Amino acid sequence: INNFKITIFIMDTTKTNPNLQENFIISENAAKRISELIQGEKNKDVRLRISVLGGGCSGFQYNYDFDSSQQDDDNIFKKDGVEVVIDSMSLEYVNGSMLDFVETLGSAAFEIKNPNATANCGCGNSFSV
Repeated sequence: INNFKITIFIMDTTKTNPNLQENFIISENAAKRISELIQGEKNKDVRLRISVLGGGCSGFQYNYDFDSSQQDDDNIFKKDGVEVVIDSMSLEYVNGSMLDFVETLGSAAFEIKNPNATANCGCGNSFSV
């Protein structure tokens, strides 16, 4: 009789999954800005939640909010001690993207560099796929 060992891996997407880190990247500038914003919050245990909603001038829009709750379908991405939460449905639209914080002479804003977007509106918060 041959002895063999079977290993089964169960993926729990409600916890941080290191394999998902490649699916959404947080830039150093974004992590720094998120950290600064959290310092201004009463609840320091919040995370930046990114979701994709229908609407905007191109069909879909990004929504940013601070949230301390966690849902069953949340994916957590970490960079320099900050966490960004994206639900599974929204992750389908931003998979492979990078969250950046961009400051120019006239503005400062979070920006998602999304390779899935076929068009973006001028404000950068609306896109189509």
